[in-house]
Amino acid sequence: MSAPTRPAGARLDLELSPDRYTAVAEALHRIAGIRLGPGKRALVVSRLGPRVRATGARSLDAYVDETLRGGDDTELSHFVDVLTTNKSAFFREPAHFDHLRDSVFPRLERTARPLRFWSAGCAAGEEPYTLAMVARDALSAPALARTRILATDISHRILAAAREARYGATQRDGVPPAQLARHFDVTPAADGTRRVNEPTRDLVRFAWLNLIGDWPMRGTFDVILCRNVMIYFDRPTQERLVARLGSLLVAGGFLYVGHAESLTGVPHTLEPVIPSVYRKPGADV
Repeated sequence: MSAPTRPAGARLDLELSPDRYTAVAEALHRIAGIRLGPGKRALVVSRLGPRVRATGARSLDAYVDETLRGGDDTELSHFVDVLTTNKSAFFREPAHFDHLRDSVFPRLERTARPLRFWSAGCAAGEEPYTLAMVARDALSAPALARTRILATDISHRILAAAREARYGATQRDGVPPAQLARHFDVTPAADGTRRVNEPTRDLVRFAWLNLIGDWPMRGTFDVILCRNVMIYFDRPTQERLVARLGSLLVAGGFLYVGHAESLTGVPHTLEPVIPSVYRKPGADV
């Protein structure tokens, strides 16, 4: 960054003025579709503070001015990274994975075509790796050979952690013992983390994607998981996203959203199946 740097020994100024908070909120909405409410200033300060220190900016206001002025795409990427929420867990909202195992995978087993899944907003990888575990446990070897899982997120930082696939004991709390034994390396690392094993990792491909930007994917998906993502978007953004997600489902394909997310009031052509699960009308998958 080219902004005036903080003199050596000077006190770090992490006050965020109201107009700079407004600028941050507007930029995050424009870039990532995320809407920051008026009560999030303390959160913004806590998350941007380390970037002020890392860049040596003289103040938080100066950091915001310089970052949003443009000219440093790398720092703007850091700015978006730290302001996005990356909370997830293994087997989060387990009814979804029960539905996949009991209702969706048996249908997919009967097909002979490639099986495509998309975890949109994958955070640190817990969701796509859970999907991979359930697929490995439920599908036959021939069907599994046709299975590919795409996992995307807007945060480069969190995608790097997802690719590493190493999780501490607390992060592994949601994994049932049988799945832990089957899908994780047996021996913990020196720091106590255990890695998702290679056969399970190999089903998942991670890629950076901004959900409100261009989508480079070609073809359609049998299942899309976009869970606990739309709660951060305003209604117009939600409507556009649901329409785009629906367009990428095969006829008879399934969209899973978070239990806190309802498509009530959002125009769409999908059929409700169970709470927070929707199916695209048409031929059975």
